[in-house]
Amino acid sequence: MSTQEKTAPSHGGFIRSLDSFFQISGRGSTIGREIRGGIVTFFAMAYILVVNPAILGNAVPEDGSITPQGIAAGTALVAGTMTILMGIVANYPLALAAGLGLNAVVAFTLVLSSGLSYGEAMGVIAWEGILIFLLVLTGFREAVFRAVPSALKTAITVGLGLFVALIGLVNAGIVRTGATPVQFGISGSLDGWPALVFVFGLFLMFVLYVRHVKGAVLISIVSATVLAAIVQATTHLDRISQTNPTGWGQTIPELRGSPIAIPVFDTLGKVDLFGGFSKLGVVSVILLVFSLMLADFFDTMGTMVAVGAEGQLLDEEGNPPKTRQILIIDSLAAVAGGVGGVSSNTSYVESASGVAEGARTGLASVVTGFLFLLSTFLAPLVELVPTEAASTALVFVGFLMMTQVTDIDWKAPEIAIPSFMTIALMPFGYSVSVGIGVGFVVYALIQLVMGQARKVHPLMWVVSGLFVVYFLLGPIQRLLGVG
Repeated sequence: MSTQEKTAPSHGGFIRSLDSFFQISGRGSTIGREIRGGIVTFFAMAYILVVNPAILGNAVPEDGSITPQGIAAGTALVAGTMTILMGIVANYPLALAAGLGLNAVVAFTLVLSSGLSYGEAMGVIAWEGILIFLLVLTGFREAVFRAVPSALKTAITVGLGLFVALIGLVNAGIVRTGATPVQFGISGSLDGWPALVFVFGLFLMFVLYVRHVKGAVLISIVSATVLAAIVQATTHLDRISQTNPTGWGQTIPELRGSPIAIPVFDTLGKVDLFGGFSKLGVVSVILLVFSLMLADFFDTMGTMVAVGAEGQLLDEEGNPPKTRQILIIDSLAAVAGGVGGVSSNTSYVESASGVAEGARTGLASVVTGFLFLLSTFLAPLVELVPTEAASTALVFVGFLMMTQVTDIDWKAPEIAIPSFMTIALMPFGYSVSVGIGVGFVVYALIQLVMGQARKVHPLMWVVSGLFVVYFLLGPIQRLLGVG
């Protein structure tokens, strides 16, 4: 018997085991699709390796004990580890990384405004994760999720689609602030090579999609990156600024020096769990933890519904499989982000770009997580993909999510109005949790005035009340003298 014949059964056994463990065939996918989907999700999220250090860099100690390179390495390490756990434990195509918005709260609210040290701010983040974890263990978080009406879950998905599309357009510089709150391009027109890269990548994605080409998202991102690298090699553009409005976004598509860099993890363990209490007081810290928890709590709910809806993984009530496991890993990711010194890690809606590429199982998350771990050494290669190329996937995913809007009964005002408010406030309020919160409160109030309060699940009343407190947090803090 030849060597090839001897090894073939072992190889086939491994493939069968992989398929069985992740239920790949059962979910109508293939190993190839899962790998492609994992790669696409990684490239759609890779910008966080540049953006997180840029934001948290505003709050690092002046002694140089924490560096931007260390934040980038820690960001990749925590994201990779937690995403792999999500894939293995929950078998869900959902990736995690440091949450945008939450990292800004760390830098600008906890450190620069409240006067906490970097470690004390990360301690607040860790407490937020611990609180969410306890809510998962008690079943409260999952119970709240299941109490949400299916129409509102659909509205959350649609709203997230618009929000994600807006993020992609803003990151690519296609939508900007100007004389009006937002405007198209620069003074109403597209200008500059980066805009051309985005337009090329997006329309290539549309063309490949309507032609049913497999790998349309990945092919488009890679093609746009190649074009961007050629443009940069000939034009030597800098990053966007007030004096250079046609520059690149967060990353410049050029390779500087070696593609391999030894990571330095100088953020790990830089956390002080109790310093914030003595510096700000117990009440202030509790309010900060509460506001962070509420945002993180419902961001994840919206994200896992949106990703599941895109992959047709939800049950008849709009719930994903292994909901509790998903929530457990997500809550532990918040703790890991605090302990790792890189801000709360949370589920990323960019995962839907991988699902759009065909991912249906946790194998895609394992692939994404592995690429994050690999990027601790290959940061220069990750930075080669410009925001303008990666953002095309976000706009495309927004289109896919928007198609579910027809599942909402727009002729029933008690459903249509809160659904509309949910959809509108996510992009216009630039916050997933705000959109969800407004939708919940409006839904509960409409049911009350219609004399149908009993139709509202008791947990929906509790959560709606918490959101009212969340929306009035500023006045409440001033009233308590802790603002």
